[in-house]
Amino acid sequence: MELETNMKLAETINESSKKYTNYTAKNLSKLVRRKSLSTMEKEVAQELRQMMEEAKFDNVTIDGLGNVIGRIGNGKRVIALDGHIDTVDIGNPRNWTFDPLGGEIKDGYVCGRGSVDQKGGPASFVTAGRILKEIGAPADLTIYFIGSVMEEDCDGLCWKYIVEEDGIRPECVIVTEPTNLSLYRGHRGRMEIEVSFEGVSAHGSAPERGVNAIYMGSRAALEIEKLNDRLMSDPFLGKGSVTISEFVSGSPSLCAVSDYAKIHLDRRLTWGEDKALAVRQVEELVKGVKAKVEVLNYKEKGYTGVEYGMEKYYPTWKLEESHPAVQKGINSYKDLFGAPPVVDKWTFSTNGVMINGYYKIPVIGFGPGNEVLAHAPDEKVPVDHLVRASAFYAYFCATY
Repeated sequence: MELETNMKLAETINESSKKYTNYTAKNLSKLVRRKSLSTMEKEVAQELRQMMEEAKFDNVTIDGLGNVIGRIGNGKRVIALDGHIDTVDIGNPRNWTFDPLGGEIKDGYVCGRGSVDQKGGPASFVTAGRILKEIGAPADLTIYFIGSVMEEDCDGLCWKYIVEEDGIRPECVIVTEPTNLSLYRGHRGRMEIEVSFEGVSAHGSAPERGVNAIYMGSRAALEIEKLNDRLMSDPFLGKGSVTISEFVSGSPSLCAVSDYAKIHLDRRLTWGEDKALAVRQVEELVKGVKAKVEVLNYKEKGYTGVEYGMEKYYPTWKLEESHPAVQKGINSYKDLFGAPPVVDKWTFSTNGVMINGYYKIPVIGFGPGNEVLAHAPDEKVPVDHLVRASAFYAYFCATY
């Protein structure tokens, strides 16, 4: 009986999501046309809020940090869908073959910056909310639809605010970052480490009188290159990595020995690696020289004027395929589309670092678009992906 009921519900939701194809695509087009770099999301937040209100969500608010929070239902069980509404900049406009902020709908795609990473998720979950309002959401459920901010600058910061300041702590979250309509259950963590070296300046004509910080940093850089080759690996998430993304130095003069150098490390953490391990590994490499190893901090004002921050440590997370949230995602996909999804992981980092990495709230990923187009020119998302994502979100919630 339950199987028959779910089959009918899946059919109804698939039909509704297809009926709203143009609606979803046009909503995404509107979001793309609102440029929304991190800390500057005000216009796109207002646009998303209006969409939720027009879709008859039960309540829509913008919190202190600027996250757009739509709600449907008022039950004891709480789940959420997350999609960040900030984007990276467009880069060199000559690399684009269309207007990156035009939101053009052409040849079955919505085109422009943020269409994949990741306004396609919020556009799809607005449609899912509209469908749920029409068919009725489970009475015991509260569903939050969250257009989160500042993710590109500091992934997870928005969810730190949502949990700690808004007091919203769901029992399950769908992150709507692009997965190419696969089901994702984890990704590597990351952290930003700075190593500064203190040398002693001397006249460039007699370098032996000084201690050159550039040489200190350079020797450390070569050791870090070797470190990358021997980092841990995980069968699912893959290998940890470390690379130097910036080398800065200073001296009293271009005719003087450098007395200061700094390297910036992009450290990706696989399963079993954490902050303490990563810091200790770098400290070992610079032992014996005057060097300081620090994990950096992020603190900025959002578009609301609220200043908020956190350490730039973003923990690794994964769920086993047997986890109930993952299985619920797999079964939802099967019911809707008649075949099991590909179950995989993200290459990049998402808000899952905070939701599951810190707070241990179960997370699955499902989103429209291919992540290879994230941050790339000619970013575009298939309209069919938006339709299927809308159906998935609505069905997952309706049968939760």
